[in-house]
Amino acid sequence: MSKKTKWLKASAVTLGLTCLLPVAKADELFQDAGSWLQVVGEGSLKAVDPSLEKGRIWVEGQSRFDDNWNHWYQGMVRTAIGYSLSDRATIWAGYTWLPTQNIGKNYVSQQDVWPAFRYVLPTDVGTFTFRTMVETNFIPGNGSDVRVRPRQMIRFLHPLEFEPRLSLIAWDEFFVRLNSTPKGGQSGFDQNRAFAGLGWTFNKNFRTEAGYMNQYLDDNTHTNNTMRHLIMGSLFVNF
Repeated sequence: MSKKTKWLKASAVTLGLTCLLPVAKADELFQDAGSWLQVVGEGSLKAVDPSLEKGRIWVEGQSRFDDNWNHWYQGMVRTAIGYSLSDRATIWAGYTWLPTQNIGKNYVSQQDVWPAFRYVLPTDVGTFTFRTMVETNFIPGNGSDVRVRPRQMIRFLHPLEFEPRLSLIAWDEFFVRLNSTPKGGQSGFDQNRAFAGLGWTFNKNFRTEAGYMNQYLDDNTHTNNTMRHLIMGSLFVNF
């Protein structure tokens, strides 16, 4: 495959992923700007015991700002234990803590538990990653009810031929509420996140990414929508 053909295919994939947003008129939306910052660490458990080479650990922290960067509204701490089924497929079991302080609303501390499956698919035009998570959301005010929320991510990474350390990155993640709960909202569409940006690989242990993320959310009754325009920065640590 020629370099030009690879580049055109990679560009088409990137454009396709970032166009998977729900369509709505601008005057139907509350729009806002902000940023998300994250640090993600992942590695093998063989450092603990060589017999645990296929065991994986995942730790992640995020800080999120809205109101045109004037307000911290959410943090996120995630941790998981995984097992490598092959060099491409990994299963996970994890926990997420999501402290949230939206403007004009009470503080909420949500906790989630979830299984996940990730599959990495190298191709001639770049690497695709598919991640499926099924969250069980424990939301204050729901009583004994829990919300079940599957989420599906498709991610594409294309190293640039003139500088392989620099990569074109795009991903999309779609969320659905399987059931209705008092504080978790009515069942159906929940939100969509689409990202496009660049990544830089320093070495096998450190990689950074930066770009634009569009987050489109439904409220609990599917009557009011929010679109956030976000600058997202990430640091990935492999060990």
